[in-house]
Amino acid sequence: MVMGDFAQGTQVAVIGGGTGGYVAAIRAAQLGLEVTLIEKTALGGVCLNWGCIPSKALIHVASLKKQIEEAGAIGLVTAPPKVDLAAVIRWKDTIVDKLRKGIESLLAGNGVTVVQGVAHLTGPASLSVETDKGVHRFEFEHAILATGSTAAELPGMPRDGRIVIDSTDALQPKSLPDQLAVIGAGAVGLELGIVYAKLGTQVTILEGAPRLLPMLDRQIPPVIEKSLKRMNIELVLGASVKSIDSTDRVATVRYTTPDDEKRLEVDRVLVAVGRRPNTADFGLEKVGVKLDKRGFVEVNKRMETSVRNIFAVGDMVAGPMLAHRASYQGKIAAEVIAGQPAAYEAVEVPLVIFSDPEIAMVGLTEEQAAEQGIKVRTGVFPFKALGRTLTLGEEGVGFSKVVADEETGRVVGVHIVGPSASDLIAEGCLAVASAAHYEDLTLTMHAHPTLPESIEEAAEQIEHHAIHIFSPGKKGPSLSRRESEEL
Repeated sequence: MVMGDFAQGTQVAVIGGGTGGYVAAIRAAQLGLEVTLIEKTALGGVCLNWGCIPSKALIHVASLKKQIEEAGAIGLVTAPPKVDLAAVIRWKDTIVDKLRKGIESLLAGNGVTVVQGVAHLTGPASLSVETDKGVHRFEFEHAILATGSTAAELPGMPRDGRIVIDSTDALQPKSLPDQLAVIGAGAVGLELGIVYAKLGTQVTILEGAPRLLPMLDRQIPPVIEKSLKRMNIELVLGASVKSIDSTDRVATVRYTTPDDEKRLEVDRVLVAVGRRPNTADFGLEKVGVKLDKRGFVEVNKRMETSVRNIFAVGDMVAGPMLAHRASYQGKIAAEVIAGQPAAYEAVEVPLVIFSDPEIAMVGLTEEQAAEQGIKVRTGVFPFKALGRTLTLGEEGVGFSKVVADEETGRVVGVHIVGPSASDLIAEGCLAVASAAHYEDLTLTMHAHPTLPESIEEAAEQIEHHAIHIFSPGKKGPSLSRRESEEL
């Protein structure tokens, strides 16, 4: 049913209410524009409802369980903790619900009109929305596309939601499997594999690449591999999955390695092989919005598509599929529409993996700098030499690393693997974004005893001046793989 011939007008139509869309809508409204936001499922998108927030809630529960189990080492005698899975999921859901209501309130407070339904572009300045009450038509001056992404599936091995699952299923379990195979050792695979292992599941992670986390600084993977072994998680690198055969109770995963062909029987298989952009079936081709060879929307630095009044942000645009990147781009699109001089240019996107220990990075690795012809000096400081780490009952695993341009001293990268890396990277982001000299970090007084001291001392180590480690030899030491494994 079409709701009459009347088309409602709006200055800005935002399609998608995730971290890119709702931020763009609020920013556009702040700038005095009339905004309509269309969301087909739940405000907050994947990140809030089925990704970032619920996964971090479960990570907290799993980590707390581990801390309780190990509390005897610091003099706390407790009974072994038991997991009430239903109660855990209810608690996780209350967090998601509270944050979703917060977004609803923010949108309403900023005067954004929210429409629940499925949007289809019908022209370069028009769209229709299928709702449970019929079809609504809108005409717009500008549109911001923020439709996000969907978990990818292995060819010929589709998800069934029970035995073969994706990340959304893994965050809403009705029971914990005895054995879990995780296909993919990226951020999602590592995070969820570790959660299940801490909750008592035997976990095997199969990764197709010959090296774990190849996009990271080369000193980080050995630390993570050693940690996985301590948690009794089996990591198989160079594993190519050939088939998944499942019944009502068990799945058989057949895969090959450079040495052999193997099979693995498990209760559940989590497929975590990346995500694909949601760019199909809502009219992009009808209005002439161009896609690249991989299906991502092509945009310029102003987030404009090939149709200049239509913008695109977030996961549907090539680049890191990260919530904070989507939000940043959403604000830029809104500001460009409002006539402000905004652009997504030379932005360093931080990456965080909530593994155990946590990983965080921003800017260039040593290898990436070399590829760009930048000679660098580095400073590394291990957490085991930091007083605050030990007072937290941590094992002191990991390090902070600062990478600086040899000629100018400019900080071009910060890499952290260790406790609270997700929080510590903020200082690195500021240093890289502001083109700070590494001495800006050493001359900034850091409170003691705190974890951020590791960044100060890493910067000091570029000149071989770190106080709390003794390391004679050349300036700017780089650790060998053996030394990395010892951190």
